[in-house]
Amino acid sequence: MGAGVNTCIEGNVPAVLSALKEVRAGAAILAEEALSDDGLALLEDWLHNQPPWSDLPIILLTKGRGGPETKMGLASKLGNVTILERPLHPVTLVSAARAALRARARQHVAERHVLDLEESQARLSASEAKYRALFNSMDEGFCIIEFIDGPEGPLSDYVHVEANEAYARHAGIPNVVGQKVRTMVPDEADEWVRIYGEVLRTGRAIRFERELVATGRQLELSAFRIEPAEKHQVAVLFQDITNRRAAENALQELNATLEIRIEKAVAESLRDQQKLAEATAQMHEMAKLETLGQLTGGVAHDFNNLLTPIVGALDMLRRQHDGDERSNRLISGALQASQRAATLVQRLLSFARRQHLEARTIDVGGLVEGMHDLVQRTIGPHIRVEVDVGRDLPPARIDPGQLELAVLNLAVNARDAMPGGGSLRLIVDEVSVDQKAGEPSRYVRLSVEDAGVGMDDATLRKAVEPFFTTKGHGEGTGLGLSMVHGLAAQSGGLFKLRSTVGKGTTAEIWLPAVQGQVDGLRKSDEELAPQPRRASILLVDDEPLVRQATAEMLREMGHIVIEAESGAAALAILEAEDEVDLLITDYLMPSMRGSELAAEIVKQRPDMPVLLLTGYAHLAKGEAVGIRRLAKPFREVDLAREVAEILTRETPTERRRKIKSVS
Repeated sequence: MGAGVNTCIEGNVPAVLSALKEVRAGAAILAEEALSDDGLALLEDWLHNQPPWSDLPIILLTKGRGGPETKMGLASKLGNVTILERPLHPVTLVSAARAALRARARQHVAERHVLDLEESQARLSASEAKYRALFNSMDEGFCIIEFIDGPEGPLSDYVHVEANEAYARHAGIPNVVGQKVRTMVPDEADEWVRIYGEVLRTGRAIRFERELVATGRQLELSAFRIEPAEKHQVAVLFQDITNRRAAENALQELNATLEIRIEKAVAESLRDQQKLAEATAQMHEMAKLETLGQLTGGVAHDFNNLLTPIVGALDMLRRQHDGDERSNRLISGALQASQRAATLVQRLLSFARRQHLEARTIDVGGLVEGMHDLVQRTIGPHIRVEVDVGRDLPPARIDPGQLELAVLNLAVNARDAMPGGGSLRLIVDEVSVDQKAGEPSRYVRLSVEDAGVGMDDATLRKAVEPFFTTKGHGEGTGLGLSMVHGLAAQSGGLFKLRSTVGKGTTAEIWLPAVQGQVDGLRKSDEELAPQPRRASILLVDDEPLVRQATAEMLREMGHIVIEAESGAAALAILEAEDEVDLLITDYLMPSMRGSELAAEIVKQRPDMPVLLLTGYAHLAKGEAVGIRRLAKPFREVDLAREVAEILTRETPTERRRKIKSVS
């Protein structure tokens, strides 16, 4: 005790074991003569039942009696033992005690690691159970097939390795997991193997309709390869459209009958009939795009939630390991891959017209002129880039970052169409049209003209469809033109495409002209925005991984973070907690959306600032008006910028603090 080591003295082994239950002992010092046979048995039993991380250090004090074999036998029974023969110098005992305490401290570190691992495993199991429930709750049939060798040769058969509960409802075949296609539907197996084998071989996703003759079901199917290709697996999403097709056929027959009657009645109005046919085709195309848009929008939301903690954590790690070249290289590579995934998700959302656009009143001509060098570097020196901007052009409202991405997409497509070199023209001018009801009469037109190989009519008709591409495997996603089309439509404009084989292609983005002052463009900044002060922030997100990653970013900025997993929990916290400067909430949450939570909080605290996080920005009209939004996935620098801009304004808590200081 004189050496500063906290000790507890007991008279026998039972008393020692009782004390070990009450305190987290660092070590035990035992006199040899105190170890009776019964006491030694009790101590051995206690040591045997220690937790896996624990190996209690024991210092055994002997009087030199008994030979080495006796002492070694006793030591082997007690395990982690240091034998000291008496008489001994106090320094020796103190040194041995401190060494035992250090060893015990390392064991407690191991204990914390074990607990952390157990907690992580529990979260992983919960997450797996959640996604398994989602898998089985899907209304569409879904399965994963794996190609295997069959009697007809290598990879000539496949087996169902997973299938959800909706599979049997849509396909009419139960209990398919473990079954081979040549056993299930032997008469049709060759064609199914051919279709999905092509997906496996090329890696191109497909969408098609086909009748399952064995059950008489007409199916609408989508299939894509599961990477890596060596797994020989293909995922299939499908639904039964037998009744829908029957209704459509009946409707088509009715339409055909009506068309005959209309043709007889208005034979002289061929022009009007042509317009009707075009409108009908456009309606069917819009319906198809809307269906695909709903699917891609939902998938993009889930991917954004998955990417948010990944991008955020990698961004924080990159800053923390800035001086470690190897770590920085590995983290930067992972971050680049994550950002490529985020860009792909943005293209999906752009096609679906569900991405969050930060529309600004901009000078389109000035933006395009400023991109000249960037476009030239992107497509290479073998293609000459020319920029032609008209004079006195009106501004237009659009997200400048998305417009830059659209121009780069069109420029890259043009480069690929001119493998031998050529010229690329970026033209910005004004177009006036005859005004129709509800439509603008003046547009700012951005044209991208190339002198490449061009497209035939069949390719041109499919050019803006998602995932359609004429490039080889791995050379394009088929989302570039879809993204441009979606951006133009969501911005209230048009996207037009003209092409002639052997003469080139012209892509045009038409944006409605507006009046007003041109907004300044925000420059990208890799440095964290300085925070005006330390703030108390209420963070609400139902996804634990996203919430934890966001909280870590905010804490690294120096803020106090209060976490809530739902809108109801957030309201309860605000009732008890007065010192909250800012609410940051996810948008899409069960029971109460982030926009609804924000509206409720504004009723209680009108001056409370709110930042809405969303991975699916298709908000209802009039929803969350005036609330700042930050799209998922975001980096720490993006979050820091938004929080800093909000905190530059005086918050209700800050005002209350000032009033208290004056009074």
